[in-house]
Amino acid sequence: MSDPPLPADEFSADQFRLLADNVPALIACYDATTRRCLFANKQYARTFGCDERSIVGRTFAEVIGEAAAREIAPQVDHVLDQREAVMYERQVVAPDGSPHWLEVNLLPHLSADGTPQSCFVLISDITKHRLAERAVRESEERLAKFMQASAEGIVFHKDGLVTDANQPILDLIGSTLPEILGRHVLSFIAPEHVARVLAVMSAGQETTYELAILHKDGSPIPVEFIVRTMLRNGERIRMTIVRDMRDRHAAQARIHHLAHHDLLTGLPNRGAFMERLDQLMAAARDNEGHLALLFVDLDHFKRVNDSLGHLVGDTLLKTVAARITECLRASDLVARFGGDEFMVLLPIAQQREDAEEVAHKLLRAIAAPLEVEGQSISVSPSIGIAFFPDHGDDPATLIKHADTAMYVAKSRGRANCQFFESSMASVAYEALLLEVQLGHALERGEFELLYQPIVRASDGICVGLEALIRWHHPERGLLGPDDFVPVAEQRRLMQRIGRWTMRQALRSARTWQALRPDGGALPVAVNLSSLEFHASDFVDSVADLLLSEGVPGHWLELELTEHVLMDDIAAVKDTLRQLRRLGVRVAIDDFGTGQSSLSHLRELAVDKIKIDRSFVTGLPTDAGALAIARAVVQLAHGLKLEVTAEGVETEAQRHTLCAMHCDELQGYLISRPLSAVALAAWLGERAQA
Repeated sequence: MSDPPLPADEFSADQFRLLADNVPALIACYDATTRRCLFANKQYARTFGCDERSIVGRTFAEVIGEAAAREIAPQVDHVLDQREAVMYERQVVAPDGSPHWLEVNLLPHLSADGTPQSCFVLISDITKHRLAERAVRESEERLAKFMQASAEGIVFHKDGLVTDANQPILDLIGSTLPEILGRHVLSFIAPEHVARVLAVMSAGQETTYELAILHKDGSPIPVEFIVRTMLRNGERIRMTIVRDMRDRHAAQARIHHLAHHDLLTGLPNRGAFMERLDQLMAAARDNEGHLALLFVDLDHFKRVNDSLGHLVGDTLLKTVAARITECLRASDLVARFGGDEFMVLLPIAQQREDAEEVAHKLLRAIAAPLEVEGQSISVSPSIGIAFFPDHGDDPATLIKHADTAMYVAKSRGRANCQFFESSMASVAYEALLLEVQLGHALERGEFELLYQPIVRASDGICVGLEALIRWHHPERGLLGPDDFVPVAEQRRLMQRIGRWTMRQALRSARTWQALRPDGGALPVAVNLSSLEFHASDFVDSVADLLLSEGVPGHWLELELTEHVLMDDIAAVKDTLRQLRRLGVRVAIDDFGTGQSSLSHLRELAVDKIKIDRSFVTGLPTDAGALAIARAVVQLAHGLKLEVTAEGVETEAQRHTLCAMHCDELQGYLISRPLSAVALAAWLGERAQA
């Protein structure tokens, strides 16, 4: 037989207990009068350290604690007094220290006459909901802060209608937020870009592209759109970052301008001129037209730079550029070709007299005196003229012949103009011949290095050598650098010659090291031209040279003039830093004859200053030379640099320089430049002495 069914009340209690113990909530019931627990489900009891049986009979304060009971007593009193349910939240700290949020519902149990019998407590853990809400709120706050902190414009729109925007985009288009909310985004787009924007929106693309938007006044603003789709407040919306492109476009325009124009004068540069010349020659060729090319070179401009400094020289160049432009017609073309060279192209010159008239106008205008820093200066131009197509059918030939005519003008007293003639080719031939001979000089071993010793002023011990190049010309005999270096620089041969000089100097240096009395290094100084120093691969070539010869960097000392160091100061600083990392020493040669900026000088990675011989010659009787020499020594020592005096020829000069605490001496008093063999003997004698 089966067991009889349970009574209805007993069945109901079991069912309630089963249900109460398995719902995701804490459930309890407290007597309205005694405030003692009548019932608690398993979760409630365990939460407060009890079980379902032991919790029964305990007071509310005993279960949750006195402090908590006092805190929620007003809520319980309200339920029992007002006989209505109450819901409130409490934040508690879990044993692991994490915050938890509880939702508490208090329900009154009333008798038939409405008297409170008990109070039910239902507690639900809503921590996950509150953390999710906090995350959403923090995300919204971060997005809002990002929008306001961003320097770029941000716009949100749904179905094309603006829902939000930050201040930078409002400033960009000159509107307020109320003015744009609800407006369609296409109303802000320049008409020529509407179709593209509409296509991106329709396709839901996430992309980046450039276009133009409209300011409130209707003017277009070039911008870049960065378009993304995102969820915000549960809705899928479009976010567009709007980047103002005006500065970038202006920078690009400036870069383009700089690429085609001379930075100092604003005139077209060599590249732009060559491109335009080629175009005009092609047009003239098709129309059987003529062109006149004037090659303008300033006479003795280097003297202005040397005596008055580069700033005055730059002022003069800008003035010359302006004066040339004023002499020309709108159809004429003028460019700065480099240094103190200018090109003038007359596209419609039909006769020799047309070009000659312009040339004479340029001669008068350029030679007019100019007031700079309270003094009047002037330079004259030498002008060479060549015609297309008579003197050249391509840009290179035409320029070469105008250049040749210009050199003839210089040879005929300067400050004049000369037309190219076929006989002038002999002049160019001589220069070409010297160039060819220079090119073969290295192969034929015609160069020789002489070495002039540099001694320590305090004890006369040799501490270095300066390598001086000579050319044994097959026809003209022994030539000094002044006879061939200008041609080598002009014809781009100086880099090859300079590298040969450094290589030979370092090879010879191995011999000298053994002959120094104190056994220290005996660095060899080599003079550098601007062309060599500013070559893009110069530092790499020095590093390769040191590696291939197997010598340390401090065996090599490079001598540079002030003019070379002050040209493109940022690039010079970088090159000097790289040389210092190689261990190579750097000296400023002929110091005092240029226009060094002391603010730059203290930033340059140089090791030595060499007082120019022109100041040493006047010692000790010339008060000016004495003051300059003393100032240079003090300046060098103040900058932690060594100082060498060049051109020392008398004992009086030696004594004066020693009294100034000059570090090193060089000149005929010490020794004339010597061949490698003679130098070995000289060093041997000094070592024995």
